[in-house]
Amino acid sequence: MALTRSVDRYYRAGRSTELMSSIAFDRFTGDVAMGAIISVLYGALAYVLFLGAFLYAIAFVGNLHSLKTIDSGEAGPLVSALIIDTLLLGLFAIQHSVMARPAFKRWWTRFVPQTVERATYVLLASLALLLLYWQWRPIPDVIWSVTNPNAVLVLQAIFWTGWAVVLISTFLINHFELFGLRQIYARLRSQTLPPPVFKTPFFYKRVRHPIYLGFLLAFWATPSMSAGHLLFAIATTGYILIGIYLEERDLIALFGDQYRRYREQVGMLIPLPRRKALRDDASGVAAGKLKTP
Repeated sequence: MALTRSVDRYYRAGRSTELMSSIAFDRFTGDVAMGAIISVLYGALAYVLFLGAFLYAIAFVGNLHSLKTIDSGEAGPLVSALIIDTLLLGLFAIQHSVMARPAFKRWWTRFVPQTVERATYVLLASLALLLLYWQWRPIPDVIWSVTNPNAVLVLQAIFWTGWAVVLISTFLINHFELFGLRQIYARLRSQTLPPPVFKTPFFYKRVRHPIYLGFLLAFWATPSMSAGHLLFAIATTGYILIGIYLEERDLIALFGDQYRRYREQVGMLIPLPRRKALRDDASGVAAGKLKTP
């Protein structure tokens, strides 16, 4: 899920903390050049793992041909399935939210270099997703089943549209910074990332959280909704709403009245007519979309 987003793009650890953790990393690896090379390999591994987890999520939720999907496998006792699936969803939600909070980042980057902090977050989120795919227990009871061919096509179109919105939205902000590669590349070239800038490109002019909107479309649009799929959809919807609350709290702390105006003018998840034109200083990306709760 993505590997979801946060205000990471707009968070910068204190320079002294970042410097200390980077120096410690370089000492551990032997020299600066070797540390940079290891960072690149580590970031590439985290990104490849994310890419695999993201693509598998499409097959898992959509019951496409894959090794394991949300409804595949032999059903076991209902109570144990509910407990295990809820714990798996909770583990992902806790990891994804706690590690995205600025307070945690300030503590975490005492030990992990700022350069690879985001890549580590992505790596752990991807591992949590892979664990969920592996250990998920199906609950096959049918909640609804759509048989009309036209309705099925509409639902399938919404499903794929949702995933497309998620992916496109990551590039509208900064895909490679969102997943930790830009930070590593900057260190490799001894560059400093520019300070955060509030902008609202394309989808972000209509909804504040298009990535979350895309996930909701993908999770709910299905011709056949099983009880297990419904549990997944309800739990992730609740997590998304909580994540939005936490993320927007961080964004207000970072951007102040600029984000408050944006929140007043643009709908959270549903595209609505603007109550008033966006100001020039809020035209352009990313209302901080880099995380996730």
